[in-house]
Amino acid sequence: MFKVIEGGRGQAVHRVERFEEGGGPSRDDVRREAARRLSESGYHLSRIREFATGVPMLASLQYLSLQIDFAAESLSRLDPIPEDFRDDGYWPAG
Repeated sequence: MFKVIEGGRGQAVHRVERFEEGGGPSRDDVRREAARRLSESGYHLSRIREFATGVPMLASLQYLSLQIDFAAESLSRLDPIPEDFRDDGYWPAG
């Protein structure tokens, strides 16, 4: 029922250098990671199906979306935002 979402470590390696120069990750970086995780979960495709067919999306996907939004908002409020914010430990398991 759930799709496994791999952590962002593979992509984070390329962005770490930019963080070091710019002083760390920004709120926008966290929002992009949240959007990536939501996209990988299949949420958007399910939402489109819901609009097209009228069949409600799975409640578990709606709940996952809320959890990802909450995690992103919580991470964005940290000062400083952890450089390893893409680590799966910060995000809900989908």
